[in-house]
Amino acid sequence: MILSELTEGMTWAKRGNKVVRKFRCVSGRRKSRVVSNPAQCFAAPDLKKRIKMKMTRARLGARMARKAKKTKRVNPASKRVAALNKASR
Repeated sequence: MILSELTEGMTWAKRGNKVVRKFRCVSGRRKSRVVSNPAQCFAAPDLKKRIKMKMTRARLGARMARKAKKTKRVNPASKRVAALNKASR
C-alpha cells in the first residue's frame, strides 16, 4: 500500500460542512473516485451497500440530483471546495 499512497492524488472535499483533504484514486476498482483513505481504492466492494444505493437511486435519483445541484450552488463549503480544487488544476 505504500506505492498507492505515492500515486493517489490529493484533493479537497466536504465532510458535513467542513472542508477536508481526501484522495482521488488513480487506479484500482474505484478509479477517479474521491476517498478518505488511499487503501479504499483497492478494497473489495460492499455488495449490500451497492444494492441498497441502486434501489435508492431508482427511487429518488432525480430528487437526489436536484438536491446535490442546489447544495453545490448554495452551500459555502461546497463553493470553497470548488474553488480549492480549481486552483490545483
